[in-house]
Amino acid sequence: MADEEIYFRQLLAGRQVAQVHPVAGQMANYMYLLGDPGSRQALIVDPAWDVESLLEIARQDDYQIVGALVTHYHPDHVGGDLWGVQVEGVTRLLESVAVPLYVNKNEAEGLKQVTGVADSDLKKVDDGDSLELGALSIDFLHTPGHTPGSQCFLVGDRLVAGDTLFVQGCGRVDLPGGNPDQMYYSLTQKLAKLPPDTVLYPGHHYGPTETSTIGDELEQNVYMRVRSLDDWQHLMGR
Repeated sequence: MADEEIYFRQLLAGRQVAQVHPVAGQMANYMYLLGDPGSRQALIVDPAWDVESLLEIARQDDYQIVGALVTHYHPDHVGGDLWGVQVEGVTRLLESVAVPLYVNKNEAEGLKQVTGVADSDLKKVDDGDSLELGALSIDFLHTPGHTPGSQCFLVGDRLVAGDTLFVQGCGRVDLPGGNPDQMYYSLTQKLAKLPPDTVLYPGHHYGPTETSTIGDELEQNVYMRVRSLDDWQHLMGR
């Protein structure tokens, strides 16, 4: 929710949005609204399933959507054909509001192929880039492994992690573009280095709680506790 420094909404498909969609609840995607209370401007993270409801929630909260942050190009996060199910996403968003889509440079081609958006719709970002939204600063962390251009967003002490890190889990690495070794480095050499009180906001509700912390994941998440690449490869069945 909102506080004095940040507007923040965690919205679960099948619960707060896309309540009547036959598949959304099974996928259990999280979408996020985050914004700057001073300017009343906000961004949508991974707009999918029920874009109008996301926009309406922002409107009811008196926020203007000025962009979308894309964690990765899979259809359950950005729209497209999900195993024969058509999921609305960024193209539906662009029909309502002409806003840029912030995507990692390594994910841009995949996003265009899956959704049909144009290159001119994209703002390609790289690891270490940041976006200023009023008094709010969003840092882009490139975390490949689930897909080549998977990225997380660090906003103060909040990490919006997409399908890189879940509560007591991590994203799959056996889908096209997945890379187990890259996931190891993203988890253990990048996200594990964040302050332990960093609050984790995952891309799916697959764990026992809606949120966690990096500190708790380092204690409880087997994928964050692997000591070496050899051990990781053994865990991955390689």
